[in-house]
Amino acid sequence: MSRQPSQRDLADHVAAVQRLRRDYARLPAGAPVRLAKPTSNLFRFRDSGDAPGLDVGAFDSVLSVDPVERVAEVGGMTTYEDLVAATLPHGLMPLVVPQLRTITLGGAVTGLGIESSSFRNGLPHESVQEIEVLTGSGDVVVARRDNEHRELFHGFPNSYGTLGYSLRLRIELEPVKPYVHLRHLRFSDAGEAMDAFSRICAAAEHDGERVDFVDGMAAAPGELYLTLASFVDRAPWTSDYTGTDIYHTSIPRYAGPGPGDYLTVHDYLWRWDTDWFWCSRAFGLHNPTVRRLWPRSLKRSDVYRRLVALDRRTDFSRLLAHYRGRPQSEPLIQDIEVAVDRGAEFLDFFHSEVGMAPIWMCPLRLREKPAPGDDHVWPLYPLEQDRLYVNFGFWGMVPRRPGQGVHHYNRLVEQEVGRLGGHKSLYSDAFYTQDEFWRLYNGDAYRRLKHAYDPGERLLGLYAKCVGNR
Repeated sequence: MSRQPSQRDLADHVAAVQRLRRDYARLPAGAPVRLAKPTSNLFRFRDSGDAPGLDVGAFDSVLSVDPVERVAEVGGMTTYEDLVAATLPHGLMPLVVPQLRTITLGGAVTGLGIESSSFRNGLPHESVQEIEVLTGSGDVVVARRDNEHRELFHGFPNSYGTLGYSLRLRIELEPVKPYVHLRHLRFSDAGEAMDAFSRICAAAEHDGERVDFVDGMAAAPGELYLTLASFVDRAPWTSDYTGTDIYHTSIPRYAGPGPGDYLTVHDYLWRWDTDWFWCSRAFGLHNPTVRRLWPRSLKRSDVYRRLVALDRRTDFSRLLAHYRGRPQSEPLIQDIEVAVDRGAEFLDFFHSEVGMAPIWMCPLRLREKPAPGDDHVWPLYPLEQDRLYVNFGFWGMVPRRPGQGVHHYNRLVEQEVGRLGGHKSLYSDAFYTQDEFWRLYNGDAYRRLKHAYDPGERLLGLYAKCVGNR
């Protein structure tokens, strides 16, 4: 087994687990619990008040990488940036690498994640073999698919830390090649783009070339792009989107006939992080002068997220709009999934009722089949097996019209996603009633898990954390 010199060994991890259990046991009974960690990719900006913070800094490292078995042992607070840095030298990567560098392994599993390999590899939690969890009851258990904690293993995804916190994960890895070849296909019709998603994802091939990654961008009504990417051994050139060039603006430029584009595998994995997709434009980074002056090391999603958090705390942008006489805006920061055959309907609705663009598009299909007698393998986010879905991501501000409620657009999206039989991720604000929420996210299964692993309700419940705690 290969180890990086800076990785903590298992003995250090065991000692850290023991310390964390003692710290947890010392917390006042009935007091809310939160993790004390430096970064977050959640967009539920809420005041933690005086809630004690558990120090989980000891769980932020890659413990080991086994290039023969193609597995890694990873602390729950380890970022994908650090994990990728440890696996790429072995010619390996996690099966799904979420788009943003500081998403943690534990966060991607308990809060779901997705990326352009999800059409073949599912969601990040599907490549997890084992999770060590500090439960709400204060116990530390190891959950696997086939042991006495298998219900926790399958119920942990989409529980958002309300059943417990992951301390260590064992995950599968897959081989990579040094470079990635990108082809961008342009469509003027959303239905045709969804048909192409179905066809290409089923075959994992297009025009005779294997397809390893698929995602897309709806730049405007009638302007959609599907990006197909394939591992290659050699590249005639590689583009760099960490400096003055911007990745998403390159997509229309390289679309259509031609050689496409090439990136190193490292730069492909983090192609969206540099500009937080296209959200860096809110900070002026699409202005060439600003972009040249903004340090390369600060072109990162976690930097922008901290700036957004500062704006939320100070209310600066709302007050500025007020004094300039401009309409107030509603934050609309969501990822939703609908079946591919309803994708065009969702886009038509979104363009006509919301009008925000661009929109990220990413196809996914569950990798794992449920056991006999089970309806869903991952009960708290019950997607149908053998069905291709498309994730639509949209992140920005929508000007409110007179008479519209504070959460008008968020609620409108939730209603439409429900009408189309889809789901939305819960990393951002949600506005469901309790009946709606538990119908969508399998309240019966959640309550059984909560009773088993947090009977004293030391941790917030899922509805309270994702909806009620606003």
